Amino acid sequence: MTKKQWIEAFPLLNEIIDTKEILWKNPDYRAESHSSTLSKADIEDAAERLERFSSYIAKVFPETAESAGLIESPLITIPKMQKVMEDNYHIKFKNPLLLKCDSHLPISGSIKARGGIYEVLKHAEELAMEHGYISVTDDYSIFDNPKFKELFSNYRISVGSTGNLGLSIGIMSAQLGFQVSVHMSADAKQWKKDLLRSKGVHVVEYQSDFSNAVSEGRKQAEADPACHFIDDEDSKDLFLGYSVAAARLKKQLKSMNITIDREHPLFVYLPCGVGGGPGGITFGLHSEFGENVHCIFAEPTNAPSFLLGQMTGLQDKISVQDFGISNKTEADGLAVGRTSSFVGKEIGHLVKACYTIEDARLYSFLRDLSDTENILLEPSALAGFYGPIKLMKDTENLQVKIHNAYHLIWATGGNMVPPEVQDSYYQKGAVNK
Repeated sequence: MTKKQWIEAFPLLNEIIDTKEILWKNPDYRAESHSSTLSKADIEDAAERLERFSSYIAKVFPETAESAGLIESPLITIPKMQKVMEDNYHIKFKNPLLLKCDSHLPISGSIKARGGIYEVLKHAEELAMEHGYISVTDDYSIFDNPKFKELFSNYRISVGSTGNLGLSIGIMSAQLGFQVSVHMSADAKQWKKDLLRSKGVHVVEYQSDFSNAVSEGRKQAEADPACHFIDDEDSKDLFLGYSVAAARLKKQLKSMNITIDREHPLFVYLPCGVGGGPGGITFGLHSEFGENVHCIFAEPTNAPSFLLGQMTGLQDKISVQDFGISNKTEADGLAVGRTSSFVGKEIGHLVKACYTIEDARLYSFLRDLSDTENILLEPSALAGFYGPIKLMKDTENLQVKIHNAYHLIWATGGNMVPPEVQDSYYQKGAVNK
């Protein structure tokens, strides 16, 4: 198809190609023709595996000892930031604005600590069982025994990443004793590469984008039978690791006396790169809350890969570069030109809408959140803040009343950013206000 034909078929493409901030409402939302290859039983299996590893996690990562080895983040209200958003954008929240602080998850400080760490642990468990080192009834703190590290030193783990997934997998794999390689795209921040190398991780740098880093990593792993490649584009284990967050969130909401029902739906705003993290969480949330939860994905104006894949129905068969969109963004975790076909097919019908946000607005939100709540995030983690604003300003055809809704923004990363880098982000927020 020519560019003109594409735009005739999908008129919103004209604004997307011009990198304007847009809101796309999914016409396929909750279509009954879609079915999932996974179930709630798969989520529960993942949760049980993480529970088995909790004694080991608490032992080797002291920051998790207080939570008994549970890798979980706080759910908080942000009243001062809420007031700034209401004043700046002339909107009004009826209920407290919620922030899910995966930016402060233990071990690797981002949402990737869920899926990435989970898949490494699952692989370690499988190897240990295969060699007769462990059974599910054992105390998994014995994974810290030198004989386990000696076993894992004979195996390799590899992943392609823009940064945060590489951090979670690199840190966890190195702790267990695996040899680990992280193939990092040109968008990856230098401090993330430096941190990985300080943990003994082999970092392979590319001058190309995320998709190529994943492709090259996958190709090298295929030639090595002792290497387990963690495929951010096509991993059910990553996906299920993320999905475990939903049941935990439900408990946190209950502890805050927040009831989610038909009259008080939950709108969740999730920054989206290749799709695995927000996709897994969306799958989990729909398993817990059904029709009372509505998930909205956020992408940079220069990297709307999930949006393009869903809008056209082509999934990973189309890239932002096909339309002359640069895929260059300061939101490194979202700098993905081609979405995950697996995720799109699995949960695309569960995503109510997608919207895009400019980098300048990310920095403006970043500075406001720092000034009001003293919470420091990396740019990609601010993408969710524009969601409720976009929806409140454009409620046509949303097919659900949002005036009684709870709005939850998923903060995906930030607390491992070095102070000097965080300060540079803050200064950019002043320029972009």
